[in-house]
Amino acid sequence: MININTTELIEILDKTPANQNIMLVGKHGIGKSEILTEYYTEKKFKVVALFLGQMSDPGDLIGLPIKNADSERTEFLPPYWFPKDNQPVVLFLDELNRARPEVLQTIMDLALNRKLAGRKLPEGSRLISAVNDGEEYQLTDLDPALVSRFNVYGFRPTYKEWLLWAEKQKLDSRVTDFIASNPDWLDGTAADRPQIDSGLEKYPDRRAWKKVSDIVLPLKELHEIDQKIIAGVVGVQAAQKFYASASAAKIIGGKDVLLNFDNIKAKISKYKVHQFSALNEGVFRFLETAEISETDKLTAAENLKKFIALLESGKNKEALAHFTSVFSQGMYPKAVAFVVSNAMEVYQKIMTFVSKL
Repeated sequence: MININTTELIEILDKTPANQNIMLVGKHGIGKSEILTEYYTEKKFKVVALFLGQMSDPGDLIGLPIKNADSERTEFLPPYWFPKDNQPVVLFLDELNRARPEVLQTIMDLALNRKLAGRKLPEGSRLISAVNDGEEYQLTDLDPALVSRFNVYGFRPTYKEWLLWAEKQKLDSRVTDFIASNPDWLDGTAADRPQIDSGLEKYPDRRAWKKVSDIVLPLKELHEIDQKIIAGVVGVQAAQKFYASASAAKIIGGKDVLLNFDNIKAKISKYKVHQFSALNEGVFRFLETAEISETDKLTAAENLKKFIALLESGKNKEALAHFTSVFSQGMYPKAVAFVVSNAMEVYQKIMTFVSKL
């Protein structure tokens, strides 16, 4: 199975014909439904999410049978979500491999013929499914014939993509700073799990960190009770790590570099390469997501020049190489446009550096 990240998923959605079905395989809480809903809503499609693991029988999907008084034949009332205006829809079949076998049989006709109980979906409708991947889930084995009707991709969004999304959604900076410095805690690892799991343990995932942000956003300071509240969202170990990070001295971010460089220069001058790498990403995320005023654009451009000059110093050449790599990878188009439009001197230095590699 091929693995893809969020950027690649968007390209796949752009290029896959509507009559081909897509299956995304990944852990829960990594943003499958949110990304699909946002993508298709922007394109003016109605997105219908059906949680198949909650359906007790095929009637929940295809509707209830009634007798047609004229034909004296059985028909099915269309389900609540079935389009009445003949406009194409996007059906998102979540938890496909938690559905009952009898529900999966109904999906077969839907996947192949775009029909439910003889009723055809509007032309141009799309079918996308998501399945959970891992030993921690109670799953139903999928029929190979059903799987063959989908283009299958392992969905593995990167932590950088999540951080970019988080900044656009204005999540609390203590959360994004923590994940930027500790990316392994975004989804947790198998090492975080005890050998004997009661099934009631909490572990970090992307959805959970959004909840943490909602909790701490109104709080200027965190107290011990807040650590316990957070532990109920992401688990004890992740909550302890986050609480220690949020209680420590403020982490310097991209906004500080671009708008307050002179006051933080002395501190970041002592940074090691891995710290500069995190700071580089923060600079690009800020330029990509922030609405910068015209006055601040001048300040940001000037401070960016100072920052690059710092990276040009002998001991920081590796950090400059990382900055150049991030600039070239295409993940931050608005940030690149800012540099080209407002800091041509920086752009020229980047191009010169690349030419010498």
